[in-house]
Amino acid sequence: MPRKKTKILNNHLTLHGWLNDQFDYKTTRDLFNDVKNEDEGFNSNGHSPICEFLISRAASESTITEALPTYDANIKRHLSAINSNRTQPIVLRYFQYLALLYTEIFLDWKFNRPEEFLRQLNDFVQTRNDARAPGDAMDTPFLETDIEKIAFWMATGAGKTLIMHINYHQFLHYCKDKETLDHIILITPDEGLSEQHMREMAASDIRHERFNVEGSKSPYTKNTVQVIEIRKLVEEKRGGGVSVPVEAFEGNNLVLVDEGHKGASSNTQVWRKYRDDLAKTGFTFEYSATFGQALAAAKNADLVEEYGKAIAFDYSYRYFYGDGYGKNFRILNVKQDEEPQTATLFLANLLSFYEQRRYFKQEREAVRDYGLDSPLWAFVGSSVNAEKGSDVLNVIRFLHRFLKNDENWAIQSIEKILSGASGLTDDNGNDVFQNRLNYLNGFDERPEQIYTSILNEVFHTDTSGALHLQDVRNAQGEIALKTTHGRNEFGLIYIGDARAFKKLVENDEADINLDSEDVLTESLFNDINTFDSPINILIGAKKFIEGWDSWRVTAMGLLNIGRQEGSQIIQLFGRGVRLRGKDMSLKRSAALDGEHPANISLLETLNIFAVRANFMAQFRDYLMREGIELDEPIQMEIPILSNDSFLERRLFVPSVLPYDEAAKGQCVSLSVNINAYITHTTQIVEVIGSSTQQGIRGSRSMASLERKIPEESLKLVDWEKIYLHLIEYKLEKQFHNLIFDVHILQTIMEPEQELYGLTVMEESEVKPTSLEEVARLEELVVTLLRKYIAKFYRITQQQWSSNRVRLKTLDEDNANFTDWSVYIPRDEAQELGSQIQSLIESGEMYGPNVTDLPNAYNDRHLYQPLLAITNANDSWRTTPPALEESEKLFVEDLRRYARQQREGHLAEKEVFLLRNQSRGKGIGFYQNEGFYPDFILWITEGPKQRIVFIEPHGMVHETINEHNEKITLFKRLHTLSYERFRGEHVQMDSFIISKTDFPTLRRREGMDRPEFEAWHILFRDPADPTYLSPIFQEPDLDSPFL
Repeated sequence: MPRKKTKILNNHLTLHGWLNDQFDYKTTRDLFNDVKNEDEGFNSNGHSPICEFLISRAASESTITEALPTYDANIKRHLSAINSNRTQPIVLRYFQYLALLYTEIFLDWKFNRPEEFLRQLNDFVQTRNDARAPGDAMDTPFLETDIEKIAFWMATGAGKTLIMHINYHQFLHYCKDKETLDHIILITPDEGLSEQHMREMAASDIRHERFNVEGSKSPYTKNTVQVIEIRKLVEEKRGGGVSVPVEAFEGNNLVLVDEGHKGASSNTQVWRKYRDDLAKTGFTFEYSATFGQALAAAKNADLVEEYGKAIAFDYSYRYFYGDGYGKNFRILNVKQDEEPQTATLFLANLLSFYEQRRYFKQEREAVRDYGLDSPLWAFVGSSVNAEKGSDVLNVIRFLHRFLKNDENWAIQSIEKILSGASGLTDDNGNDVFQNRLNYLNGFDERPEQIYTSILNEVFHTDTSGALHLQDVRNAQGEIALKTTHGRNEFGLIYIGDARAFKKLVENDEADINLDSEDVLTESLFNDINTFDSPINILIGAKKFIEGWDSWRVTAMGLLNIGRQEGSQIIQLFGRGVRLRGKDMSLKRSAALDGEHPANISLLETLNIFAVRANFMAQFRDYLMREGIELDEPIQMEIPILSNDSFLERRLFVPSVLPYDEAAKGQCVSLSVNINAYITHTTQIVEVIGSSTQQGIRGSRSMASLERKIPEESLKLVDWEKIYLHLIEYKLEKQFHNLIFDVHILQTIMEPEQELYGLTVMEESEVKPTSLEEVARLEELVVTLLRKYIAKFYRITQQQWSSNRVRLKTLDEDNANFTDWSVYIPRDEAQELGSQIQSLIESGEMYGPNVTDLPNAYNDRHLYQPLLAITNANDSWRTTPPALEESEKLFVEDLRRYARQQREGHLAEKEVFLLRNQSRGKGIGFYQNEGFYPDFILWITEGPKQRIVFIEPHGMVHETINEHNEKITLFKRLHTLSYERFRGEHVQMDSFIISKTDFPTLRRREGMDRPEFEAWHILFRDPADPTYLSPIFQEPDLDSPFL
């Protein structure tokens, strides 16, 4: 009989799997790959583009498809509620929207059709079990109690708190009229996190208070969130103190649990019991970044089964990192605590930290827009006051030794590390610091100079000296670190029992100085995130792992961390890799379009150095299984080779300063403009959650009525509320220079202005007779005004841009001529790197027969090579991104077509091609939409030039009509050519080559090929490149489209 395999949480996420299956996704990665490219936020129709995309994915007659518009409206309403007090409104990331959408589905089905919910879940379980191999661990059926809890497995930095706040509103919406809640309880791990949660709930305008066993002090108790730490819960109150018996929360409770993995280990299961008792007759939301690690450490199959049924959404670290969020990281682990190795490791850590600080100091202005703070080095040890082997003591011994520099030890060691002779080697015998500290080595400074510079930059001193410790009387557990001649504190020890630790230092042979108490300074730890904090090094045990919130950490030292502490270290790791990113994108610059400061990756990398941290080996294995690169890849440059003879042809490109740059400071006043006329058709969306409803309701079709909103109805709406909604929309869309007031909004909506066409399903939509109908009318007015504002602003942009378009001669200074950077995994670097270098030196890189490096060769392209993505090179990446398959096929088809027609209708013409880069480098249209066609094609004949922008593009989710600006770009270009460039013999055009096949689009649109061609949409024919012929036909610009 085959041995039964261990249950791994990743393989048993049954609830999450069922939710994915509703949209025909078998894996979460496939879902994310499709959805992440959709626009975030809500469009001018008031809908999420993600919702519209998923509607196209789900079965057309499914219950969930019909309900999606309602779910979308609910999410939008709840988001507005938590944004009401914020100066900078939150815009949901795609994964946050999905988490909330999955919550909507779960709560709707739980409250409105629980029997059908359980039946479908169990059918899904059975189907999955039937597909498992013999010996695989099976999933068990769902019971009624299994849908009384929902959990979110989301990486640190992915916005779990934001999800919690909207979950609060979602639950209240669905449970109204069905259940009366006795308590809403938020359970946190400690008081620091409690304080943090209360600050964030205040920002989201959610009523909250610390739990008081004597009763609420607030006069408004309904739906108030009561915050309590898990450690304060007891089964039965005994004596004094701050403990709270579970019976104090008797009744029907909504329980929110932060760090939901707490209670998985054997020594914390009593907390789990208390937590479960609180929600015995209620409902629970749980949130954690480390469910997988905690359950793996617990080795408890029952818990894996329980959370497999509870986790509705998985955006764990592998997805977070894969999307470009957070810092890169490097992990170096020394297994044995041998003094020479440990000292070298500490010093190498210090050097890499100094490298980061030096870069930050020298490039502060260049990196300002990336939200990067002054680097901080954090040490975490397992023990503080152990008589032998205190981890914290070991750290300060090292600092003391470095500062004293007896017998020139520090300087000599710096020289060894920088020269690649540290004595620490990897499994292949290579020095682990080889090719590492390249930025620092680039200054070509002597070790003595580097040592002195470290003293200044890190330790606030000019000369060597001893380490001094000073107790901070006004801050419990804080000990400041100074040097003999230091200008200020440079470091901080933050531990539980400072007195015992100082005793340990006093008895130590290292002769570290203990100064008298500092009675004036307030907490150094509380100010560690301020811009002028002198603290560069933070040392402690695990005190600051939970609830510690800092963007500064760029280096981390871990000492003697065992496997049982894995979840805590992953939490700390998660906090260390947090990154604001450019424009608060939270992403690494390498994941963003455009040019970025050289070497900025130094500050976007977390360096982790570990001594006898046994868990780190396990953690490395986990990350490798998730497909995450552990070692920074080797970067190789492949210079492009431009075709100078092509560039001598004086090819033109349109040039215009981007609207959002040139128009700064030029205010645009919203006004009446008949060209901004918009249309809208409403859907009746029934509210899900009322006790009178059974099952799910979504949008429903009725007889349509063309209407205007009467003046008497417009007098009923709250115009200040509408104005605030539109200000929020303006900020979300970054229409920063657009100004308007309530009066112009009212004017635009006046029926006699004729600025909109409206089709409604019920007369009550424009003539409300109840408060509920007035609220619906307000939403309709907001939608109409959003659509009008979007079109008005777009027209303004187009007019501005059209008046400033100039033709510029293309040359090598154009940003589209960019050398390739290839990033190769270190284990492949030697072999692949030598192959690449050989190809460059031999010239084969620039020809048609490159096999070792996929190249989409076209002899009419303005430079070579044109790298492409294939299965053979999926382990490396490039900047700029290599061509996708559809782009590669177009390049090759164009080459075949040009060769085929060179004796035909191209006999008197020349063809030139250039890959167009994305935002920041390429030629783009519609700044807010960010449309940068993939290719620019020139067709020249004597003095005449035809410039065609070409986009290989999927059409499944595109609407083919006059409002789709990607599709109708050709009309704008025709008009521009007619009005501006007739005298210069230049025509401009655009085409889309559909990745979606013709039969699929024909079924949806009901059009034949000539009709698609009229919209400049072509379909690839693998056997015959003449499908490209329409691109080479000149339009009649004497009868322009627009």
